[in-house]
Amino acid sequence: MKENIKTGLLVVVALLTFFNTYKIFTIDTYGPAPSKVVAKKGKKSAETAVKTNQPQIKPAEQKNVNEKFDPIKPKDKAAKPTGPKTTIKFDTYEHDFGNISQNSTNRYVYKFTNTGKEPLIITNAKGSCGCTVPRWPREPVAPGEQGEIEIIYKPGRQKNKQSKTITITANTEPEKTILKVKANVIPEEPAGKPNS
Repeated sequence: MKENIKTGLLVVVALLTFFNTYKIFTIDTYGPAPSKVVAKKGKKSAETAVKTNQPQIKPAEQKNVNEKFDPIKPKDKAAKPTGPKTTIKFDTYEHDFGNISQNSTNRYVYKFTNTGKEPLIITNAKGSCGCTVPRWPREPVAPGEQGEIEIIYKPGRQKNKQSKTITITANTEPEKTILKVKANVIPEEPAGKPNS
C-alpha cells in the first residue's frame, strides 16, 4: 500500500513538473496564448502601454491610422481650389528654349489673363521634375487682369531633346492647366579635352 502511494505521489510530482516546465517554455518562446490576452481598461491599460512603449489605439481609430500611413495611396499635396470658378488664358502654352548647354539656368515667363468674372486663385504650380521650377502669384488675380508665371529650367546632366511640363492648379474649369517647355541640351565637353 505504501509503495502504491509513493508511486502515485511520484507520478503526480512528475506530471506537475512536466506541466510547469512546458508552460514556462511556451510562454518564453511564443508569449501568452492569444486566448489569454485580454484588453485591460483604464489605468492599468495605460500603464501597460507605457511599459511596452506602444501607443494605445482604439479599434475605431485603427482605420484612420492605416489610411494615414498607406504607401500605396498617393496623396495629392496640392490644395484643392475652393470658391467660384473662373477661366484663364495664356498667351502661349509651350516654349522651346532651343539649344542650351548643361548646367545652364534658363528662364521664361508665361503671361496669362483672368478671362472669367471671378478672382483667379492659383493654389499650386508644379514641374514634372526638380529641374523645372515655377514661380506664380500668391495673391488673387482680378477679372480682366494679367499675371505671370516664371519658369526656371536647369537641365543639369540631361542631354539631347527634353520636354518638361508644369501643372497649374487654380479655381478654373478644368482646375489643372498644363504648360510645356522644350529644349535641346548640348552636352558639355569634359575639361582638358581638346576640341577637334
